[in-house]
Amino acid sequence: MADPVISPPEVATSSPLEHSRRQLEALLEVSEAIAQQRDLPALFHDLAERLHSVVDFDFLTLILHDPARNVMRLHILETRIPGGKPTGTESSVEDNPAGWVWQTQQTFVVSDTEEETRFPEFLKRYREHNVRSLAILPLTTAQHRLGAMGFGRLVPQRITDTELQFMERVASQVAVAVDNALNLETSQAYQSQLARERDRLQVLLEVNNVLITSRELPELFRGIVNTLERVIHHDYTSLALLDSQTGLLKIHALDFPGHQLSLKQEVTVSRDTSPSGQAIATGQPFLARGPEIDRYQNEIILVLRAAGVQCMCCVRLLTHGQAFGTLNVASRRNDAFSRQDVELLQHVAAQVAIAVENTLAFKEIEALKNKLAEEKLYLEEEIRSEFNFEEIIGESPSLKRALAQVELAAPAGTTVLLLGETGTGKELFARAIHNLSPRRDRTFVKVNCAAIPSGLLESELFGHERGAFTGAIGQKIGRFELADHGTLFLDEVGDLPLELQPKLLRVLQEQEFERLGGNRTQRVDVRVVAATNQDLSKSVAERAFRSDLYYRLNVFPIQIPALRERAEDLPLLVRYFVQRFSRQLNKGVEYIPADAMDALAHYAWPGNVRELENLIERAVLLSPGKELRVPFTELKSTASSGAASGTDSSSSFSSLSSSTSLASASISTLEEAERQHILRALKETQWRIAGPNGAALLLGMKRTTLQARMRKLGIRRPV
Repeated sequence: MADPVISPPEVATSSPLEHSRRQLEALLEVSEAIAQQRDLPALFHDLAERLHSVVDFDFLTLILHDPARNVMRLHILETRIPGGKPTGTESSVEDNPAGWVWQTQQTFVVSDTEEETRFPEFLKRYREHNVRSLAILPLTTAQHRLGAMGFGRLVPQRITDTELQFMERVASQVAVAVDNALNLETSQAYQSQLARERDRLQVLLEVNNVLITSRELPELFRGIVNTLERVIHHDYTSLALLDSQTGLLKIHALDFPGHQLSLKQEVTVSRDTSPSGQAIATGQPFLARGPEIDRYQNEIILVLRAAGVQCMCCVRLLTHGQAFGTLNVASRRNDAFSRQDVELLQHVAAQVAIAVENTLAFKEIEALKNKLAEEKLYLEEEIRSEFNFEEIIGESPSLKRALAQVELAAPAGTTVLLLGETGTGKELFARAIHNLSPRRDRTFVKVNCAAIPSGLLESELFGHERGAFTGAIGQKIGRFELADHGTLFLDEVGDLPLELQPKLLRVLQEQEFERLGGNRTQRVDVRVVAATNQDLSKSVAERAFRSDLYYRLNVFPIQIPALRERAEDLPLLVRYFVQRFSRQLNKGVEYIPADAMDALAHYAWPGNVRELENLIERAVLLSPGKELRVPFTELKSTASSGAASGTDSSSSFSSLSSSTSLASASISTLEEAERQHILRALKETQWRIAGPNGAALLLGMKRTTLQARMRKLGIRRPV
């Protein structure tokens, strides 16, 4: 047992009057200390210094009742006992004499712990520390029972009634001080809680303001990051969204200051190797610290761990009860993201989910709007285009064979290759394939591979992203996207540059591609119909065309007959074109002379149906009355050119008509025919050259050109 502590001589030898004076002074000092101190540990330390001059004790304690858990907790300990109980020790109300004091509001006094039998387990611990006497007094105010205040000695010296009375007065003042301090702590705690709630509500308000003012995902994400940084410490933020087609997670936004170069935008990760996937799978916020994060091995986790990230939290983005992604934050602090932080993130995520869904919906609507605008422009161009056949005209066996193949290929989604000379109507056949297919209600898009410069053809076919090349000021969708679920007609496919052929092959095989300057894979469902007037097999042999692309295009080839191979269809086509252009040009042509039809039938038509169409349009324009006047000079000059180039002119042009009796190709005969033609036009217009009813307009010539031809041919108006 430790040596007894001897009371100070002045306490033992002082007179009762002097002792009472000191007690009053001590009470005044206690009041001053209570008035000056708001911190309970500092208050008890000050009280212990002041009370030692009046009462001899070796420890002074404050034991408060915790109503939430119904336990007695040691809050303050001023002691000379080595290795005493630490502050915060708890015990049940029934096993602690302080609990008995709190319940009964009576003082518990022990003169000698060696002889005391009450609370044996509790007093046993006191005896182990050589405590011999102690007193525990109730701490009570007019409103509350707070707990108890205890003091004791290491010597078996009885605590006198005078000391108890004095300590009871002290306890009554200490009770008020403790109650005030607890109320102050409670008030400060409420103020702190209200401040946190205010900050969190402010965050939710600011997030909401960001969400309603931002439609672009990067701008939206930046606003969320700036707002969260003020209330939740974190070093990394991202959004992970589910790709409905692949089931993978795409990290659409990344904010990791100092590590932007090591992380790509829109990284794709598997759900099984991602904390975001874990949060979606469990339906609960995912919170991992230290080595727990290492269980998920993917590109982003490796970068985060290498940068010192110790804690990560992922909360779900929900819409209509379904998770479509997560809001992710990470910190280099191991103690980051408290329960309150996670709750706040869940509230923020609820708002973010609505905003992200709206942003993606707006993006999809914008894409559809752009696509519809592109389709509108394209269809307007189609309406204005030169091809506007109502139907394929002809009854010849060769044409019927080609149409039978069209009927076979159209219902299937297979690739079709149309072969034939220029002007045979390959686009018309392609439209027939589309109109007879299940895709008839979707867009028919055409691209002439020979008419677009090779540097722009890739952008025209596959589209481009903003900034992909100089002048790319905005995003543009290509013809493949425009033809999604429809038909794409690739005319003159033999002129496709070699460097673009692998990309076209990939679309044909995989139905996917990337826009020029982009890294996102676009998936489409397009039926391709290609056409060429070249011998692709020869081009393959000459390595001017890829063999694998040729085999992929040549799945179902259709040979379109030339016009000279379907001579029996020519009268039908001539009548069709005459009727059509008569309506368009507001002319009254009603019949075709036999000599004109005979001349047309004996011509070889190297330009095929397109050449016939253009010739009939000029003939209708030149015809002043109801009779079709064909410009035979054009037919003969074309035939003569064919003879000069090695073509058998007799097979190309045997006879124009019996009425003209043109048996040779002499220059005098041509000049005379031209002279007669101009004279007929002048007579028809009563020798008016200019004006709306003049011969120049009738002949499709300028006034000055007609006058020059008249001077050359010696044509003068009769007197």
